[in-house]
Amino acid sequence: MRTGDSPAAEYERRLEARRAASARLERHHVLLGNVRLILFAAGGALTWLAFVENAIAMWLPAAPAALFAVLAVYHESVIRKQRSARRAERVYENGIARLEDRWAGLGEAGERFRDPAHPYSEDLDLFGKGGLFDLLSAARTLIGENTLAKWLLTPAPVTEIRERHRAIEDLRPRLDFREDLAVLAEDLRTGGGSFVNWAEEPGAIPVRGTRMTAALLSLAVLAAAIAWAAGGHRAPFSVALTFVACFGFWLRARVRHVLHSAEQAAGGLSMLASVLKRIEPERFTAPSLAALLKALDTGGLPPSKQIARLNRLVELIDSRDNVALRIIGPPLLYGTHLAFAVEAWRARAGVHARQWLDAVGEIEALSSLAAYSYEHPDDVFPEFADGPALFEGGNLGHPLLPGVRTVRNSVHLHEGLKLLIVSGSNMSGKSTLLRTVGINTALAMAGAPVRAARLRLSPLAVGASIRVTDSLQSGASRFYAEITRLRRILDIARGPVRLLFLLDELLNGTNSNDRRIGAEGIVRGFLEHGAIGLVTTHDLALTEITTPMGTGAANVHFEDHLEEGVITFDYKLHEGVVQKSNALELMRAIGLYV
Repeated sequence: MRTGDSPAAEYERRLEARRAASARLERHHVLLGNVRLILFAAGGALTWLAFVENAIAMWLPAAPAALFAVLAVYHESVIRKQRSARRAERVYENGIARLEDRWAGLGEAGERFRDPAHPYSEDLDLFGKGGLFDLLSAARTLIGENTLAKWLLTPAPVTEIRERHRAIEDLRPRLDFREDLAVLAEDLRTGGGSFVNWAEEPGAIPVRGTRMTAALLSLAVLAAAIAWAAGGHRAPFSVALTFVACFGFWLRARVRHVLHSAEQAAGGLSMLASVLKRIEPERFTAPSLAALLKALDTGGLPPSKQIARLNRLVELIDSRDNVALRIIGPPLLYGTHLAFAVEAWRARAGVHARQWLDAVGEIEALSSLAAYSYEHPDDVFPEFADGPALFEGGNLGHPLLPGVRTVRNSVHLHEGLKLLIVSGSNMSGKSTLLRTVGINTALAMAGAPVRAARLRLSPLAVGASIRVTDSLQSGASRFYAEITRLRRILDIARGPVRLLFLLDELLNGTNSNDRRIGAEGIVRGFLEHGAIGLVTTHDLALTEITTPMGTGAANVHFEDHLEEGVITFDYKLHEGVVQKSNALELMRAIGLYV
């Protein structure tokens, strides 16, 4: 990385270099293809001359055949390099798209992590196309995606968050490392629970004694076959084959189970070995990253070589379909020996598989946050404070909105001011403010940088009621769904971590009187448990609940301006209660006569 280059300039330079490499390899690929075609034609012609016309020596066709074989191996390596160069191109093309706010839908949306019951996931757009995970995730393994999603969904302790900050700072300038991880694991979709669960399963075959018996039987069959072929009696071979058949039949079901389960659980092992091989020699300064490297050092062979060995065993399992092995494999207990080798690997290395993959997943998740930090150098790490609930955000912006469209606001909540009631017209920015506060808190509690000039907060658990809908399947109205969500948020307020509540159009589904009484009771319940939060409303009656709370609550609002029939918004937060509504103007603007 060139010192002083902006992220955009660095990405453009690297993209140009990767495109040049890809074009060069493409030319090489075409040239090798043509040469191989010429060699194939030459070999055919020489074979005709040697064996049909008897015009040349019979060994001459071997020369182009040997050269063809050598070129085939070299050509395959060129194709692999070309694929890697093209994958590297996509890495920087996607990076430039993120910098230019064209990233929505280019990454992994994380749809499988969506949970309507989660206290803020759906409300803050964490997952789905254009969601936070889509923006952040550079992980290529399932375990990496799982780790990042878990961090976004579950607030971490402050000590762990600070360790992640150090790790992100360590990884941020390592563009080559992040590129290599992305390129090596581009198509890797293993590393999930199935492989780990398989690796940790108890052995299905007793290895001690039984493995030695299998080896002796195979040797006996081989020796008897050689003796018979040399002119000896057939009886020893028949006897040895009978013992092998009985032994094989005794273990048949367990051997098939071991081999089949290994094939099912161990997909993508070669790429996983490559990823581990890239990580193992890296030297980090951040303590948490150094600890992850130490977790990969489990004694004996490095994890990359251990995984490569298992991959080789899986390839040998696949080779049983070879015609020759179908004939000679059963008498020599080929599949049984493979099953023993798999069980031996599982007994030796399987116990470490979880910590290996957890380390890979955490490094990928940290690399994702490091890439985000590199691409957004103005985003800052939050500061954490002990004591009562606190949120002091200066010039907060929403990370999912394009920078040119983002209007920033400051929000301060603390022991002396626990509640803000936000009023304003339709489309003026009330819901966006709640999401801005919430998504930055989620980022902060995940250990990521935040879209703000400064953010100081205490450890907070977010509880949001922004995107609550009715359910036809469960027969629940929107009002019932909302009060159910509010009950869950109250449970969070009673927990060990202080609550930050974000309530959009609180109790909108009931009459004004019940809404006023219910809203004040709910908010007071949250505040009594030490929570802080924001509530938006169109109903100006709700703004009155700040009065009995004195300086502990305040009204703020968003304004709009009507000029020549066009409504405009400045999206800036102002003190006090909004003094007008644009509902009638909006209805008239779209042609409703009211």
